[in-house]
Amino acid sequence: MNCVIIEDEPLALNLLESYVRQVEGLTLVRSYTNAVEAFTFLQSKSVDLLFLDIELPQISGLELLKSLRNRPLVIMTTAYRDYAVDAYDLDVVDYLLKPVTFERFLRSISKVYQGNQSPGIEVAASPLTHDFDRAYIFLREDREMVKVYLKDILYIESLRDYVRVKTHDRQIITYQKISYLEQKLPENKFIRIHRSFLVAIEKVKAFSPLSVQVGEKSLPLGRNYKQQALKAFHGNNVML
Repeated sequence: MNCVIIEDEPLALNLLESYVRQVEGLTLVRSYTNAVEAFTFLQSKSVDLLFLDIELPQISGLELLKSLRNRPLVIMTTAYRDYAVDAYDLDVVDYLLKPVTFERFLRSISKVYQGNQSPGIEVAASPLTHDFDRAYIFLREDREMVKVYLKDILYIESLRDYVRVKTHDRQIITYQKISYLEQKLPENKFIRIHRSFLVAIEKVKAFSPLSVQVGEKSLPLGRNYKQQALKAFHGNNVML
């Protein structure tokens, strides 16, 4: 999904650019600091998604949007609530108030996919459940189904309506609840350690009453999950 950002505040622009780059399936093609410069590009190029500030020099984001013949999907960004009605009258996907958090950004992206009748994620486990080294899941990434072998997963992080699936060499951010993946993955291989984290038991390097180290990452050990997690870690221990 090709994206353009129009934002005149440097900090807000840098933040949105970093968010877009973190979500696989989104490609940032241009960033602009004023609407006039962006107008020509938007008239001549095909853009899927536009992040548009309202308060801009020369002409406002709303005025730009009204002038476009072929409007892309639009997520408005502003520090003011007063424009919300005007924005939704123009059929924008979402209206983000600054400062925009990554969690809130992801919720907007989920609305984009839902509006395109495109599910954020589907999970399909291989029939080889008896052979963990060959077992895999399919995760929907943009419009493709990506195969991920279970043995490669380090941990899964909840991002509210999304999850981040982390392996040794990549991460996939997909639209789904962590509880759904927890139910699908083999419980003798994966354990919930926190409301926001699900880890591969065999990938745990160290643990304490407060944290769990997976790879180079230290993850929090939640109070409500501590007893079950510690039992799982000790269960695989062989005393010599």
